[in-house]
Amino acid sequence: MHYPIWKRLLDIVGATAGLIGISPFTPFIAFALTLEGPGGVFIRLPRVSEGKVVEVYKFRSMVKGADKLKRNLLELNERDGPFFKMKNDPRITRVGKVLRRFRLDEFPQLINVMKGELALVGPRPHETEEVIHYPEKYKKLLLRRSGVTGLSQVSGASSLPFLKELELDSFYSENVSPGMDLKILGKTAVIFLFDPTAV
Repeated sequence: MHYPIWKRLLDIVGATAGLIGISPFTPFIAFALTLEGPGGVFIRLPRVSEGKVVEVYKFRSMVKGADKLKRNLLELNERDGPFFKMKNDPRITRVGKVLRRFRLDEFPQLINVMKGELALVGPRPHETEEVIHYPEKYKKLLLRRSGVTGLSQVSGASSLPFLKELELDSFYSENVSPGMDLKILGKTAVIFLFDPTAV
């Protein structure tokens, strides 16, 4: 599927600005994560984007081996459908809680944007074991380039019901425009600056 030139230019400009903005804080984040324990500074999480699995970068916010511990917590899932959310997830570290509260753990995804694996704005990226549960009419989302932010992210994100999230991402995918991307980026900036826990 053709990726619009205007969208790629927006990705490059936005990702460059974001990476420059986070760069002064990166050494402090790295130092704090190193002090807290093993597991490294960055993690790479498999997510589906444009019909393939890509490794999405994030600052580590959970204990080492968190993916293996998840299976023991599934009965405590607070979301409907295949997506997992737990308010007081015991896998999240102390530093991780701070990073997540202010959305700082998400910034390394801008590297994926620069590489052309993610978009600044697009459908929310999910795991392979989650996307297999998409109803047939929403499977077209798997062929879109997933986004660091998007319509579902600024409309409630992880608090949304499973099908509502897919509905919003589907609406975005069918109505992509420069104006909509800029509007979503504006809402993302407002949330990041004034209510980081809302997404």
